[in-house]
Amino acid sequence: MCPIGIFDSGYGGLTVFRAIAGKLPQYDYLYLGDNARAPYGNRSFETVYEYTLECVHWFFSQGCELVILACNTASAKALRTIQQKDLPALGSQKRVLGVIRPSAEVIGRFTKTRSVGVLGTKGTVSSGSYVTEIRNFYPDIRVYQQACPLWVPFIENGDYRNDGVDYYIQKDLEQLFAQATDIDTVLLACTHYPLLEDRIRKYLPAGVSLIAQGPIVADSLADYLRRHPELAASLSTGGRKTFFTTDSVADFEEHATQFFGEEVKAQHIHLELK
Repeated sequence: MCPIGIFDSGYGGLTVFRAIAGKLPQYDYLYLGDNARAPYGNRSFETVYEYTLECVHWFFSQGCELVILACNTASAKALRTIQQKDLPALGSQKRVLGVIRPSAEVIGRFTKTRSVGVLGTKGTVSSGSYVTEIRNFYPDIRVYQQACPLWVPFIENGDYRNDGVDYYIQKDLEQLFAQATDIDTVLLACTHYPLLEDRIRKYLPAGVSLIAQGPIVADSLADYLRRHPELAASLSTGGRKTFFTTDSVADFEEHATQFFGEEVKAQHIHLELK
């Protein structure tokens, strides 16, 4: 069996997984949440790289030839090094893809003012990855970033339905739009944030588009597999979805079901936790 591996530091990647499985239901999938070491957002580049690489190695040991880092922090802080340093030694047939490039490739389709806002974790924002990638595709687009450090803890703790989170959403959006009043497109550059989408929309100026990554990444993966038929042919097609966590199975199942939109049953794995 050769499933597609989907990785996140916690639960957020399940919003991307849901979109991918909806777009490409025929494939087998393994999902791993490194919940025991989550969140990654405030950790150093070196630590995020080490943790992500350990999880990528685990996917490869399970027979995955293709791994999606459905985590913006891992994509920002670890993906490039893994692709350039580690994959050549592991075999050219193995692929690791992220969520930043697919989002950057299409953002220009949504904005008319050419002024875009990016909401993300502290780690994603400080990496500057979105600024760099969007500029590569659209040199005329101005990118304004806002770190939202408390959003993920609210979501991970199941408090995102409480009105208390509204204060922080409104405050962070005010700080984003204080940078530029002509922003007409806001990208949710954290896979957790779609769970706050309705609350975020309440505080967006009229006419501003809010973009989630799940459908974008799913479309990008479908296109990637069309362009790499040899890889697509190697993937197993039983439609199976298997979930793993490095922390409590009961906690994972409770939260993951909310993110994924259907009941989730998980298994525990042990990694070398640092």
